[in-house]
Amino acid sequence: MTENQTWVTEFILLGFPLSPLTQVFLFGLFSLFYAFTLLGNSTILGLIWLDSRLHTPMYFFLSHLAVVDIAYASNNVPKMLANLLNKEKTISFVPCIMQTFLYMAFAHTECLILVMMSYDRYVAICHPLRYTVIMNWRVCTVQAVISWACGSLLALVHVVLILRLPFCGPHEINHFFCEILSVLKLACADTWLNQAVIFAASVFILVGPLCLVLVSYTRILFAILRIQSGEGRRKAFSTCSSHLCVVGLFFGSAIVMYMAPKSRHPEEQQKILSLFYSLFNPMLNPLIYSLRNTDVKGALRRVLWMERSM
Repeated sequence: MTENQTWVTEFILLGFPLSPLTQVFLFGLFSLFYAFTLLGNSTILGLIWLDSRLHTPMYFFLSHLAVVDIAYASNNVPKMLANLLNKEKTISFVPCIMQTFLYMAFAHTECLILVMMSYDRYVAICHPLRYTVIMNWRVCTVQAVISWACGSLLALVHVVLILRLPFCGPHEINHFFCEILSVLKLACADTWLNQAVIFAASVFILVGPLCLVLVSYTRILFAILRIQSGEGRRKAFSTCSSHLCVVGLFFGSAIVMYMAPKSRHPEEQQKILSLFYSLFNPMLNPLIYSLRNTDVKGALRRVLWMERSM
């Protein structure tokens, strides 16, 4: 850094360049979506806690997915909502870096949790007689801990590499939160190492897990086709299709964002995909699992019946 350069202490989040009236409308709309996200995922957590029939490995991982979705949305959306109404859209350096860390940690953790869920379904359908032995509570707990630990460690690597960079201006982030690619564009040094690590992490945390999920579900598909009972086949398809919908939404948008060639307007593309990640995906997950999962719908009916009986 030269003598006339100064260290940036805060950034301006440009967000969405829209008219004030449109921003007020989006504030109301996104607030509603955020409320549905919190309500839906909290309902999933409550049902799993209250209904003993859902105390199984599958719903153990689903509860972790609900926690990740709540935390993921809460990391990005409140600041975005505040900036839709405020003229000053600043964020200090330390909170910005913390937001980047949490964003990456929750994203990585969700990828790994989805892989654990696919492995659970693979064991349940392809090895039903050994399911309780293979997927015991000790194994499930270790898998959950590994998912959270690996997600946090990978995010920490990204943040450490960001902190080694000088930020001397400009200080405008063309995004609605401190997304890592948008933050790197403001660095006053070469970011090739950061970009290389992001690509390597994307291969490790996106392509690798997605391949494992696809292999698992290929074997699951063949196992389902061999099931003689029509009811058993429908239940297996219902459970697995819910998970595949979530996997497709999450991995598809992530690969497009971090591994696909950039369009002519990469910032706008990143904003839309990040909005999908931060708001729509966490809101859709509980809807997908509740609408397509007979166990969850049954648990909801039982809880509501208990409330009426009291």
